[in-house]
Amino acid sequence: MAEGTVRHAPLSPEPHADLTHCDREPIQYSSAIQPEGSLLVIDPRTGAVIQSAVASRGARLNTDDAGVTLAADLTAVCGDLQSRLPESGSVYLGAARDEGDTFHVIGHRAGPAFVVELEAAPAGDIGGFDEVYRHLRQVLDKLQRAATVEAIAAVAAAEVRRITGLDRALVYRFDEAWNGEVVAEDRNERLPSYLGLRFPASDIPAQARELYRKNRLRLIADANYAPVPIVPALNPITNQPLDLTHSVLRSVSPVHLEYMRNMGTMASMSISLLRGDRLWGLISCHNAEPARVPFHIRNACDFVGQVMSMQIAAKEAEGLAERRHKLRVVQRRLLSAMAAAEHFIDGLTTNPDDLLALAGASGAAVVFEGACKLAGLTPPLEQVKEIVTWLAAGEKQDVLATACLARSMPGAERFKDSASGLLAVAISQLYDSFVIWFRPEVLKNVSWGGDPTKPTGPSGQIHPRKSFETWRETVRLQAIPWYDAEIDAAGELRSAIVDIVLRKAEEMAALSEKLTASNKELEAFSYSVSHDLRAPFRHIVGYAQLLKKLEAASLSEKGSRYIDTIVESAVSAGTLVDNLLSYSQMGRSTIRSVPVEVGQIVREIRQRMALEDAGRKIEWRIGELPRAMADPMMLRLVVQNLLENAVKFSRGRDPAVIEVGFDSQTQSGAYFVRDNGVGFDMAYVGKLFGVFQRLHHVGEFEGTGIGLANVKRIIGRHRGSVWAVGELNKGATIYFTLPGVEA
Repeated sequence: MAEGTVRHAPLSPEPHADLTHCDREPIQYSSAIQPEGSLLVIDPRTGAVIQSAVASRGARLNTDDAGVTLAADLTAVCGDLQSRLPESGSVYLGAARDEGDTFHVIGHRAGPAFVVELEAAPAGDIGGFDEVYRHLRQVLDKLQRAATVEAIAAVAAAEVRRITGLDRALVYRFDEAWNGEVVAEDRNERLPSYLGLRFPASDIPAQARELYRKNRLRLIADANYAPVPIVPALNPITNQPLDLTHSVLRSVSPVHLEYMRNMGTMASMSISLLRGDRLWGLISCHNAEPARVPFHIRNACDFVGQVMSMQIAAKEAEGLAERRHKLRVVQRRLLSAMAAAEHFIDGLTTNPDDLLALAGASGAAVVFEGACKLAGLTPPLEQVKEIVTWLAAGEKQDVLATACLARSMPGAERFKDSASGLLAVAISQLYDSFVIWFRPEVLKNVSWGGDPTKPTGPSGQIHPRKSFETWRETVRLQAIPWYDAEIDAAGELRSAIVDIVLRKAEEMAALSEKLTASNKELEAFSYSVSHDLRAPFRHIVGYAQLLKKLEAASLSEKGSRYIDTIVESAVSAGTLVDNLLSYSQMGRSTIRSVPVEVGQIVREIRQRMALEDAGRKIEWRIGELPRAMADPMMLRLVVQNLLENAVKFSRGRDPAVIEVGFDSQTQSGAYFVRDNGVGFDMAYVGKLFGVFQRLHHVGEFEGTGIGLANVKRIIGRHRGSVWAVGELNKGATIYFTLPGVEA
């Protein structure tokens, strides 16, 4: 564990420090410094030193009744702090000498106070730009030539160790959960290799990572140092411990020093690697013996870290841009396929390879309004439905991505071989509709730098790890994580699908509106025409019959036949007009549903028809017919049409058998009228209920072709359904359903 616990007292290292709250300890508020120099806290209002920590190798300070002041030869270096100190971070104020010793003077602001640190320079610490540049020139060339992030890390580790002369330099990268992995290393044989090992997030807790983010470089010259207390411990201005976030000499947690000793490291230096404002990783250097890195060498290393950070950001951005470009090519093909298809689902699944490539998945499912299409390696359909139910029941998210579905969805271990990883986008607000991509489990052996669990003492105290020997773990139920580019591509596809669905819905709504208006116009027109034509046809029939009666003596046989033809045609046309009027009225009339005795209606119509069909041999079979909710007049017209059709199309059968009954085996039950007449070919059943559609020649059977269309319209207005089953020369059965049937 890196630095995670700091107390303001005691100041000496403890043999076993309690780490119970190490992830919450405010470690930036230290009450001591490392013994490599001195620290002064200056009140900007008076210029007086109000807190100080002076090590044995620190600069000389004058102490009198007025307090602690700088020696005269250091005063010039620390002058005009108000204008020289930045609002955030630290600044190098210059070098000062005191009785032959050289001190690097660094300053920063800590709340309302100024902090000046005087770090003793080791022998040979020149600190000039030329010396720094000599170290950097070769490093920068190599970093710029490195082609990958891994190559950049390898160059940085090798060059930082060459510059510092320390025993080991490694590059440590954080993952999404803040676990660290050593991705590059350069060392001698004095310290063991950690290359490829992982370390748990608890080794560098959140507040320590925040310090790394704000203060890019930290040095611990001796893991056995005795901290130098800051006196007084509380700042007189704020009455709070001093914030040493930007301090060079800040004393670290005793726990961290114990961690270093357990690790076999007596000196360490870390350089933060940032990507934007986020901590990407560290260049971490270690030495088996105590060691101080000169100030100018540390500056060079800090510069290397900044250049490496920029190179990493550039390489990762370049890789991301390339990945996004490839995915957009796939995305364009999918969008073209969806635009060309009648339904977007068909466009998505026409080329399943593109659907899978968009997210780098091994399987996919498209679920829309109850329909489901699968592609590639997926769980069985029933398990996909379970996943859809789980997605629908969860928190509403446009895009959901997980590399470990079993961690979120109970029971997901059952389909780990096809769906350990899941990426899903919701494509409807009304229905449980999703596009889902799957990835299978990938067993992975992870090598940790020691057991990642914290050792606990008899009293429940947690201690730093004592062993750093490789500790291996097999990770299960985990898929390859989804790249941000893949998640973004899935989100963009979702937006495109939603746009397509909305556009289709708008088109359908506009079309439906136009169709409704057209139907209303057509109904009004047909009603008007049929109503206006009834009188002329009646006049034609009446006058033709009157002409034949009055002029019978002077008419030839041919003339009399012509008049009969006129009467017959006018009667037929009048019947057609009456049927058209009835059909248009069915779409305009208000339905008044009441309980209706269907059997009674059938019996009444049968009795009337018996008079018209006298002389024919018809066998009627009428079963039990339950009551239903319907408009009596409309239902009478339905029954009349069906019975008349049955009688008409069974002409020539001896006997004609007509059956009226109720089939309770069908869903919700259906009334039916069955005959043993001429029947029809089921290939043409789609035309049966259309207006003016006839499946037989006009000369074979009389009729206008509107009767069954009227039946369909009436049943439809009752929210029922109608269908037919027939066989040529063996008869036909017409079924219809009604609401509110009493069993």
